[in-house]
Amino acid sequence: MSRYCPLCEKTSESFKPYGVNPRDDAMCPHCGSLERHRLAWLYIKEQRSFLEDNSKKMLHVAPEKILMQLFQKQLQSGYLSADLYDKRAMVAMDIENIQYEDESFDYIYCSHVLEHVYDDIRAMREFHRVLKKDGWAILLVPIMNIEKTFEDFSITDPKERAKIFGQEDHVRNYGRDYIERLRDSGWNVEVIYPQDFLSQDKITEMAITDAAGEIYFCTKG
Repeated sequence: MSRYCPLCEKTSESFKPYGVNPRDDAMCPHCGSLERHRLAWLYIKEQRSFLEDNSKKMLHVAPEKILMQLFQKQLQSGYLSADLYDKRAMVAMDIENIQYEDESFDYIYCSHVLEHVYDDIRAMREFHRVLKKDGWAILLVPIMNIEKTFEDFSITDPKERAKIFGQEDHVRNYGRDYIERLRDSGWNVEVIYPQDFLSQDKITEMAITDAAGEIYFCTKG
């Protein structure tokens, strides 16, 4: 079966390998989307009212190129990309100390960032603070096959971090208690799996494998 990318809306014979330990059939050769990007975009597009109102404001942390283009096209001046280091982002932002007023944004999208952040609970609370009461946030992290999140800030050697956490710039491995960390930070959390809203044919066609993980859809508690 050929592959279809819902972000760039192009087909290809197969997706390209990607990752530290390369995963086959992972990255769209046209736009660079990965499994988690395809899953999140489909959920936002098909299950939320995101495309129905371009008057909303969105904070997009560590912007992925193709998602940045799609979000900005829809929301225009209401779109804000942010990163502490990436020069592509519109503003520099430390998510542990967000320099925006309470309830500044309708949507927040942050994918695979919190595992890089020392005080992730503070960052989660900052996201909660700047989100409007009727808004939503999608806060994604890689979940390991462990019950309890593991972090050890005494591990500073890049090689040792890569060995233990999978990347030299990661500071923790999230376990299945990630949802509790979000709830302890004030969030209501709904966990959405690909099978909850996609047919198996679509999942296969878009190569939304286990590497896509699940969606943590957060609203203010």
